[in-house]
Amino acid sequence: MGVPTLKDLLAEGVSGRGVLVRSDFNVPLDGSTITDPGRILASLPTLNALIDAGAKVIITAHLGRPKGEPDPKFSLAPVAERLSAELGRNVQLAGDVVGTDALARAEGLTDGDVLLLENIRFDPRETSKDEAERESLAKALVELVGDDGAFVSDGFGVVHRKQASVYDVAKLLPHYAGQLVAAEVDVLAKLTHDVSRPYAVVLGGSKVSDKLGVIEALAPKVDTLVIGGGMAFTFLAAQGHSVGTSLLQEDQIEVCKDLLERFGDVIHLPVDVVVADKFAADADAKTVNADEIPDGWMGLDIGPESVKRFAAVLGGAQTIFWNGPSGVFEFEKFAAGTKGVAEAIAGATANGAFTVVGGGDSAAAVRTLGLPDSGFSHISTGGGASLEYLEGKELPGLKVLEN
Repeated sequence: MGVPTLKDLLAEGVSGRGVLVRSDFNVPLDGSTITDPGRILASLPTLNALIDAGAKVIITAHLGRPKGEPDPKFSLAPVAERLSAELGRNVQLAGDVVGTDALARAEGLTDGDVLLLENIRFDPRETSKDEAERESLAKALVELVGDDGAFVSDGFGVVHRKQASVYDVAKLLPHYAGQLVAAEVDVLAKLTHDVSRPYAVVLGGSKVSDKLGVIEALAPKVDTLVIGGGMAFTFLAAQGHSVGTSLLQEDQIEVCKDLLERFGDVIHLPVDVVVADKFAADADAKTVNADEIPDGWMGLDIGPESVKRFAAVLGGAQTIFWNGPSGVFEFEKFAAGTKGVAEAIAGATANGAFTVVGGGDSAAAVRTLGLPDSGFSHISTGGGASLEYLEGKELPGLKVLEN
């Protein structure tokens, strides 16, 4: 990647210097319990390297979507607690973003100390469309690390956002890609250049509209495009099948018809589905052919025959990118499809394939279903950012590191 990296910063020396790190700690919570610490664990190599080199580390991160003001349910307190345990040192949590408490704590830092600022999205300037507003927050962040400070971008899940702590601050400080961001870009580059074939992409999730860009970008380049999850029902409707009360984007049916006409030779759709009489963990369920979904029933997972067929095409692949679960894996009754597909991808990994799990719900599914991270070549921390990179879009948080 043609940008300065953490290695370059460490070579310059960081002992006694303030280093602002943008991490991605947008972890799933059940109350105040972190249910998947994957993003926290992924941040540790960069943070440990800076701590060991004697930097005064100040971290910015967001959690959830607070509406530009403090909201206790989106506090980073659970993250500070878990991060303290993982780093083996106390991680202070500022009581504000760039206010008096953050300033006082920043001034009191000594070499190797770590300060986590409160949820950056508690400040409305972070996500403002007004460049001057974002810049004013960026300047306040720079003030925390001082004149000889540096910025390390290590939150890959946000590099597709033009936000103050991701983009604007990089224009004000010497900037570097952290180990996580550099690794993610290296992996995604392998999916776009000199790909080992056969190349298979597995897409799931709820909405076709969320994945249209990546389907258009990748369908001409792949050998196999497997489609599951809620988005499959719009494709089934495009084939003329009734989908009962399954998730359906009627405004996308014509788009799906067009995709099937152009790329029907590479697109693989479910041949059977597990349907339910309601959206609930205790719903009555049965498996039916994909073209025989009864009225009043909704598809919540792909069926066993679909898993078998998908596994057959994935088994021979040399490169696999997976983004989006095949069903409502959060409900045990509707998790078999996602687990079956994940196990097929893990099997391909064991046979030497290069396999990438594209962040978000797919990464959560791997861990929820008890599959080892080692079953995949790489588990990304950035769902939306990964997709936009593969679509060929310019990611502001990466572009700014080049300048």
